[in-house]
Amino acid sequence: MKKTPAKSVQAGAPSPGVDAYIAALPEPQRAALENLRQAIRRAAPGASEQLSYHIPTYKQNGWLVAFAAFASHLSFVVMREALVNEHAAELKGFKISGTSIHFSPEKPLPQDLVMKLVKARVRENGLNAKK
Repeated sequence: MKKTPAKSVQAGAPSPGVDAYIAALPEPQRAALENLRQAIRRAAPGASEQLSYHIPTYKQNGWLVAFAAFASHLSFVVMREALVNEHAAELKGFKISGTSIHFSPEKPLPQDLVMKLVKARVRENGLNAKK
């Protein structure tokens, strides 16, 4: 399969590729991922939004977070397993697979938790960028 280079969008701007990704989903998934997207953008207004490996991805001083839709679940990817482990108590009731948190439109991730995880990733990437 030929890999298409990711097209990054200016920090804070919506990506047409991400718009199309979300628009192609059935309504329950579309609404859930649009809510997730808005929480990510509020928590990381300086992040660029793009499709990378065919999924919506956010970058700020490196990879930040991503999300994806699958037939049986939605995933929020925080890129660092230790961060998932640090918030295990708050994630109780959600299936975890490495750096991915699985959820559904019927049981979405709490917006405040999403924002907390994204802000943690922004801090981590900022510290790594200074090294």
